[in-house]
Amino acid sequence: MHTLLVAANPAPRSLTHYVLGRLEAALKPGSVEIADLAEERFDPRFTPADRRAYHDGGNYPADVTAEHRRLERATDLVLVFPVYWWSMPALLKGWIDRVFVNGWAFEYSPASGLRPKLQGLTTHLLPIAGDDCGAYERHGYESALRTQIEHGIVDYCGSQRGSTAFIYRSEQLAPEATVRAVDRAVRTISEAIRARANAPLTKFHGRA
Repeated sequence: MHTLLVAANPAPRSLTHYVLGRLEAALKPGSVEIADLAEERFDPRFTPADRRAYHDGGNYPADVTAEHRRLERATDLVLVFPVYWWSMPALLKGWIDRVFVNGWAFEYSPASGLRPKLQGLTTHLLPIAGDDCGAYERHGYESALRTQIEHGIVDYCGSQRGSTAFIYRSEQLAPEATVRAVDRAVRTISEAIRARANAPLTKFHGRA
């Protein structure tokens, strides 16, 4: 089992990075890789080169190919991110736009339709929300976020859905309550990953 933790927050002392550290510590040593997109200065812009690669189904830019190699080493992917305007930050969305592309994450053609390619990867979500869970339920924000990411991205590429663990009221809780909320979310994700270690595993290859 190998887990890739992907974080998108420009502040190294943020709650996002605190959660990232706690999650790394909760998983088996040596089985975790971290992609800190802000620290690594990942470029989220979908360029003409990305567009050509998308339509050609290959010849990806070098930084995108490097992300493919990291994902090909992983059995589990965890997206750790603050919720901006009821969705993911632009940095994380740009990472998905550029990395989860035609020819690697899926193949599509008018003649043969869609063929998902990430069946061997399980994707978990750890969104860090500023509002409380009641607001997310009343306005349908949680359902909308789950539909966008779990169904629109994870399912579309054939990845298995893992656990989704929200941390609510991230800007309002007292420090002790924040620690408890983080503990719950980290426990949910880490236990889901450990449980998969005993399940039958098919290693995936992005270009299979």
